[in-house]
Amino acid sequence: MILRSSPLSPFGRKVKVAAGILGMSDRIEVFAADTTDPTDDLREQNPLGKIPILIDDAGEAFYDSRVIVEYLDELAGGGRLIPKGAARFPVLRLQALADGLVDACILIVYESRFRDPTRHEPKWLEYQSGKIARALDHLEALVGGLGDARDIGAIALACAIGYLDLRFEGAYRQTHPKLAAFVDRFEAEVPVFAKTKVTA
Repeated sequence: MILRSSPLSPFGRKVKVAAGILGMSDRIEVFAADTTDPTDDLREQNPLGKIPILIDDAGEAFYDSRVIVEYLDELAGGGRLIPKGAARFPVLRLQALADGLVDACILIVYESRFRDPTRHEPKWLEYQSGKIARALDHLEALVGGLGDARDIGAIALACAIGYLDLRFEGAYRQTHPKLAAFVDRFEAEVPVFAKTKVTA
């Protein structure tokens, strides 16, 4: 299988970590994708032009990261990253919150990357920052109950917090020590998470 992604993508990282925990890393070859390049054929693989994209052995493309992870979990027998029955919903809810946190962070990054500083919209940045602050406060209260979970909720949370370390210099660590401890422990205990860490 082929994974189209970027080393800096937290959603691509989530897929790589999930594949590693499932023991499927050796079945996936990663190819770089450039979402800003109009000639990159990722737009043929995903009409939205977004990453990550997983192309299976039959050439079918799967996107976004949540769909890819569920597909990989099924390939691995099901129920390993996404529990069966009622237990799945807290895990999926945590994944949704972690992914939403990343979405808000990315929008702030894009505001500075694609707009001249004179055209930054303070209300827009405040709106996204509010999402981040509320999510971090909620997660700080929640994270103590995760233990050594290796489901998609914990994976998504680790990747989201890792993105804050990458793009926001870990500023959350001063106010959210339980999240900092969680991601540090996750990195120490999950080799594929440490292996996919990048600095830029």
